[in-house]
Amino acid sequence: MKARATVAAGPDRTADGASVPAGGSGAGDGDGGETRSAGRTRAGGVPEPRREQGGITWRQRLRRDRTLILMTMPAIALLLIFNYIPLLGNIVAFQDYDVYDLGITGSPFVGFDNFTRIFEDYRFWEVLVNTLVIFVTQLVLFFPIPIAIALLLNTIMSTRVRAWVQAVVYLPHFFSWVLVVTVFQQMFGGAGLVAQWLREHGHEGFDLMTDPGFFKFLVSAQAVWKDAGWGVIVFLAALAAVNTDLYEAAAVDGAGRWRRMWHVTLPALRPVIALLLVLRVGSALNLDFEQILLQRDQVGAGASEILDTYIWWTGIKTGDFGYAAAAGIFKGLFSVAMVLGANKVAHMLGEQGVYSKK
Repeated sequence: MKARATVAAGPDRTADGASVPAGGSGAGDGDGGETRSAGRTRAGGVPEPRREQGGITWRQRLRRDRTLILMTMPAIALLLIFNYIPLLGNIVAFQDYDVYDLGITGSPFVGFDNFTRIFEDYRFWEVLVNTLVIFVTQLVLFFPIPIAIALLLNTIMSTRVRAWVQAVVYLPHFFSWVLVVTVFQQMFGGAGLVAQWLREHGHEGFDLMTDPGFFKFLVSAQAVWKDAGWGVIVFLAALAAVNTDLYEAAAVDGAGRWRRMWHVTLPALRPVIALLLVLRVGSALNLDFEQILLQRDQVGAGASEILDTYIWWTGIKTGDFGYAAAAGIFKGLFSVAMVLGANKVAHMLGEQGVYSKK
């Protein structure tokens, strides 16, 4: 009996006499067990694949997620072909680029001469200011409208009425800018319905489509009519995630409809509003090129010229591709600076923005 007890209590054997590692059982106890597991090898001295924290190797993870990976490959290929590979063409911003004879490989390098031309071009700075003025006008007049529409739709109890209103406000998003400009021309042009109605009733008509001072408000109104309904989707999704118990608790405490919206609904929308506002500020120089180009000749370049149309007229159309590429790089760097600045403001206001504060 004494000998059996000694064998059972031995450090290298189990109760039935089987041999085990000296450090304890194979299950692993704390750090020592994890170290032994990571250092195991297969027969012949080949190390086993390293296991992740969840107990699965990266090869097993690839095998498990191969369907999802295959589904994302076309999107990744399109992103590489149309977004990242063309970035290599930015080298023409540092060349006296000749697209017809020399090409990228034969065009001489001129350093930062194209950027110097941009900074010395007074017309470029005028266009930049005009672009920012149009952007600020659209930001003030356009950005709050999808939020207001979402709040109104959220108060409609009838599902059928809500679906009908959503369909009506979403529909203009699928119209081309040619159709949108045509509709506004037929409504607010010199021979439009509004001007004709005023003349029939003894008033003087007007032509908003050719008024340079009204142009920034005109393009803002067009953007509201076309895209405000589409922007509602994000805010309705955020409102759908709000816990209904909060509304019930606020109603029990005596809060009316406006106070529930102010203290429950709007705080729930704050993260989404901050995120979209940061992204909107980052695209300050990315106004709709087609929309502006279609109306450029009606009001003149002084009121309608934005950075994209200016680059197209002075760079691409005249063949000065180096100047156009340098202006494009400046536009990208400016947009990055705007995103970082807007995101910093979002952090100061207690919101996450595009990325969280470390």
